[in-house]
Amino acid sequence: MASIAFLIPGDLSLPTGGYAYDRRTLSLLMARGLVARHVVLPGSYPAPTAADIEETARIIDGLPSGMALMIDGLALGAMPVELLQRFGRPVIGLCHHPLALEAGLTPERQAELKASETAALALCSAVIVTSPATRVLLMRDFGVPAGRITVALPGTDPAPRAHGTGSPLQLLAVGSIVPRKGYEVLVRALDRLRDRDWRLTIAGADDRSPATAAELRTLVATSGLAERVAITGAISDGKLNQLYSSADIFLMPSLFEGYGMVLAEAMARGLPIVCTTGGAAAETAPDAAALKVPPGDEVALAEELKRVIDSKQLRQAMAKASWVAGLSLPRWEDTARIIAGVIRKVAP
Repeated sequence: MASIAFLIPGDLSLPTGGYAYDRRTLSLLMARGLVARHVVLPGSYPAPTAADIEETARIIDGLPSGMALMIDGLALGAMPVELLQRFGRPVIGLCHHPLALEAGLTPERQAELKASETAALALCSAVIVTSPATRVLLMRDFGVPAGRITVALPGTDPAPRAHGTGSPLQLLAVGSIVPRKGYEVLVRALDRLRDRDWRLTIAGADDRSPATAAELRTLVATSGLAERVAITGAISDGKLNQLYSSADIFLMPSLFEGYGMVLAEAMARGLPIVCTTGGAAAETAPDAAALKVPPGDEVALAEELKRVIDSKQLRQAMAKASWVAGLSLPRWEDTARIIAGVIRKVAP
């Protein structure tokens, strides 16, 4: 029976798309006849201390001899090459999106992560990515050979169709409050539409980048939108399902996405979408279901928001297309099957 140690930094229960992908993968690999051991790495990645690097080495040295490694990209891209070389084990890299493309980095840090991730990926026997767009990105900018990359799209669970609210229109955005998510662009865009009847809920962890969360709350307050914009922080799955159900329009203003799992979740519920073209987001949602704008362009975002807010007919047509697209999305069993195939090729 093939075995793999799945190395993931920090708390696996964190409410992010990347951790959700890891959780579901772990739970389903065993069902496919594999031994998949969850190995917890220090939570400081992708900025590990020297002590964290030493702890990583100790953890991996303690694994059964010859056991292959699958390393989440949040840690892999920040590991020193010397550390990866000393393992002497087959390594599978799981890249949700390149670390160097996270928003808010200094040019020096961006270059540092680009070099580190390029070197780490070069040592991998195989690389799993979550979208075709990320596959192209790794080939073009990180030098990963095409034959070494496998696309395993995130799965999506079937969900009941959203019923909406209607008046005021309920706008929903989901995802951790970090610079890359572009929520400040969304708030500024909606500030241009204060004469329309809408309410916005931003649901996502607010402790990943406390400074970003504080700046967002300040922007909402100083814009005079505090009565119309709710920032929930991390919430339960039950509460999130309620928000999806009562939403009229789903919004994703991200500057970059490796896939955009929340877009798939919105389509599974038949919600019309307004999103950016950042990263793989443009290809995750079909054009009939989503109005798309360049990332960071608040004027363009405001214009598309105005279109969909003002036209019930447009919302209904987009919702129908979204629901149809959602019915054909891959399931988590498909994701696990693809990853299991990679593991069987690499693991001894």
